Amino acid sequence: MAAVIEVTPQDLVASRFAISPLVEAMHAQWVLAGRMEAGVHGRWLARWRDTYRRLEREHLALRAAALVSGFKGNTNVDFIAPPPTAVDVPFEDELAAMRATPLEQAHAEIARALADRPPVTGPLRELLLGPHVVQRFAEAYQALWTEILSHEWPRLRAILQRDVAQRAGRLAAYGWAAALEDLSPRVHWRRGGQIEIEMHYSGTHRLGGRGLLFLPSAFTGSVGAYLADAWPYALVYPARGSAVAPPAADADLSSLIGRSRARILAELAEPATTTQLAALLGQSVGTTGGHVAALRRTGLIAGTRTGRSVLYVRTPLGDALVKGALPSRGG
Repeated sequence: MAAVIEVTPQDLVASRFAISPLVEAMHAQWVLAGRMEAGVHGRWLARWRDTYRRLEREHLALRAAALVSGFKGNTNVDFIAPPPTAVDVPFEDELAAMRATPLEQAHAEIARALADRPPVTGPLRELLLGPHVVQRFAEAYQALWTEILSHEWPRLRAILQRDVAQRAGRLAAYGWAAALEDLSPRVHWRRGGQIEIEMHYSGTHRLGGRGLLFLPSAFTGSVGAYLADAWPYALVYPARGSAVAPPAADADLSSLIGRSRARILAELAEPATTTQLAALLGQSVGTTGGHVAALRRTGLIAGTRTGRSVLYVRTPLGDALVKGALPSRGG
């Protein structure tokens, strides 16, 4: 089965990309709770698993979330992580939007979700159908953000920003097909103006000139969609280069050009700006800029201006150096 989104030339102009820390917190929680495969986040999961287990004991809403969100092919609640309203909304603003959810809306979404699940009883049911459910979810996600996600956010945000810069540029310059071609094997561009998403349900949706909201995620490994009329239509997709843990720089390459410059070359498997690289490396922009300038002078990376930013990529020489320095070593 597939969901179809019909688009027009006006929708291309109106479409936009955004970064949602609250959506990322929700996806991270699925990984921490064992509901989504860790994949490239194995080391990150091992680091934070015990902290999350403590939070789950302290916040029943984190356990209740498993009953109403993250199910493929089933109805899920949207109020936990509504689509963002701007390009780069702070977590606190998104949490305030969640807190503002009318209780009637939250209960209606929860009732629809629970109708597709086995019966829920006991404290979890009391929380989900009680008068303080929105507040309890907000408190749980605030704790999740404060104790876990906030420590990783500078790197996560840089990963998402560089994906947005690259894919938004493709959409603007080359249209739908170029922007969607490697989004996911489950997303297809069909001639005549249709985006086809392989889902567990079918239906046709028209953007009507409102455009499509693209939300990259570092944690999700598959495509999801917000296709309810109450929200802007949005497509959630895996961001490129999504490993939270930084790539290890090869010891030989580090000895040759220095650890920071080796790390930058490793990071530039995906394009990035100096500011993004600084966040990825945990350095100041000035320090990173010095390393970037040196790598550029030696022909290992090249920069392309995109708007007010410069995106850096490895040159063929940089690729050859990284690949030659990173062979698999026997014992």
